[in-house]
Amino acid sequence: MRVQVAIIGAGPSGLILGQLLAKAGIDAVILEAQTGDYVLGRIRAGVLEQVCVDLLDEAGVGARMHAEGLPHGGFELLVDGTRHRIDLAGLTGGKQVMVYGQTELTRDLMQARQAAGLKTVYEAKDVAVSDYDTDHPRVSYLKDGVRHEITCDFIAGCDGFHGVCRASVPKGSIRNFERVYPFGWLGLLSDTPPVHHELIYAKSEGGFALCSQRSHTRSRYYLQVPLSEKVEDWSDERFWGELRQRLDGPANDALITGPSLEKSIAPLRSFVAEPMRFGRLFLAGDAAHIVPPTGAKGLNLAASDVRILGHALIEFYGRSTKGIDRYSERCLRRIWKAERFSWWMTNLLHRFPDTPPFEQRALEAELDYVVHSLAGRTTIAENYVGLPFED
Repeated sequence: MRVQVAIIGAGPSGLILGQLLAKAGIDAVILEAQTGDYVLGRIRAGVLEQVCVDLLDEAGVGARMHAEGLPHGGFELLVDGTRHRIDLAGLTGGKQVMVYGQTELTRDLMQARQAAGLKTVYEAKDVAVSDYDTDHPRVSYLKDGVRHEITCDFIAGCDGFHGVCRASVPKGSIRNFERVYPFGWLGLLSDTPPVHHELIYAKSEGGFALCSQRSHTRSRYYLQVPLSEKVEDWSDERFWGELRQRLDGPANDALITGPSLEKSIAPLRSFVAEPMRFGRLFLAGDAAHIVPPTGAKGLNLAASDVRILGHALIEFYGRSTKGIDRYSERCLRRIWKAERFSWWMTNLLHRFPDTPPFEQRALEAELDYVVHSLAGRTTIAENYVGLPFED
């Protein structure tokens, strides 16, 4: 097979990139190790910045998001029983975020790709990338016991943190930065109305909690738990009881409980790989960076990467290499700002088991300043809705 771009990974970043390239008339194939149903079964966050919303519109897949998504102009910080609203729209000149589940976003992208007759190979096993330091990169994979090879102009590594693309880069050519946190998030999904019309981020003596949502009838809740916890030890009753301990009276009065559709524990880490370009191999999304979910940046950063990459590849076929030459630099400037914000929010809102008393009081003072200061609330709001792109 000969294509212009081989995209490894059919998550949101790979699918969005595929849509952008297809609309520009650039031939691309997507390889995915898992089945389509498995990809749709991944439960992920769904708070979209305006940049992500605009990108989905550009890709031609934004109609259902606008019809069913929930625009949010703010969120609540619940600190030791007292609520403080972060007025996103009021503090940022009208900007807001859109709550739309990543599963639904992925479904929209998959359906659009299928309707356009674009090629996606699911259950592509034993994927290998090679010759990306030449003008003729190659990708091989195993499908139904048969080895296939693709020659292409470029490879886009959108295959996640554990994917083959970053792992194929020589260790001496890449530098990794990582911070692993001593806790995880226990998440529960339920077909129950949200406890509040906006998200609630709670810091309590028992730890962090988040009340999120996917729709008017589906809610997602999270609890900070030690990494030693096992999901099978958390019955629904235990989860709801612990959540109540971390919320205030009004939230407890409004909380409607029900059977879980899914429960899982996700460890938290901050991770960045530099650079993000290796000849004609580009890393994007979780293949290059991970953020703790506290700042709602994971999907948005992936979308930003493929926006930059998609436009750069379109420019290349228009006879300009400026975009691909600056890809890594432009992405990393944005990534490190989002990493900083997510790390900062995680430190402010979680209880760390080994924090000395002085540092704990200093963090409490910083959070007190942030919620009571116009400048502090503006800092949170500006970063939460997403910073503008820079040349």
